[in-house]
Amino acid sequence: MADTQTEVLDIFTRTRALLRGHFVLRSGLHSGHFFQCAQVCQYMPEVERLAELLVAKLAAAGVTYTTVLAPAMGGLVIGQEVARRSKVRFIFAEKENDRLVLRRGFKIATGERVLVVEDVVTRGGRVLECLEIVQSRGGVVAGVAMLVDRSEGKTKFSVPSYPLLQLSFPTYPADQLPPELAALPAEKPGS
Repeated sequence: MADTQTEVLDIFTRTRALLRGHFVLRSGLHSGHFFQCAQVCQYMPEVERLAELLVAKLAAAGVTYTTVLAPAMGGLVIGQEVARRSKVRFIFAEKENDRLVLRRGFKIATGERVLVVEDVVTRGGRVLECLEIVQSRGGVVAGVAMLVDRSEGKTKFSVPSYPLLQLSFPTYPADQLPPELAALPAEKPGS
């Protein structure tokens, strides 16, 4: 597993998807590191490799699913590639009135096995919204797959999760920044 994490970290570093500075995360917390997955997602060979590694990890764990659901925007590219490699249906949830919803005629059938795929998880807010979407429609969540778990396994869901990379970069509330981070201008690059 260490070899996979090393390879994934190398992909993020080479594509400049792992940034250093002072960032405000979607959660509102501040960090000296930021995963900008849009950077890695512009290079299809890297996206294909990341999805290949993720699908292999899911297969080794015996995870079965007939649909992949990803939250827009971050999970779209990797979610679609995981679905393509798995030869299953792909749908996505998008924001409406600041909540993720299914639109565009997407449906989830009772008993349908759905894999939720996300790019980066810090606290897991969008994943939790996706789990609620699946469960409220009678679907069965097969698991949560992600490229990066920033919480190093501390963020837990009601179903198993499968990250390619687990890291724990410190995060801070705005009023508790260390001096070296506070000295840098804060950026909010988006996901």
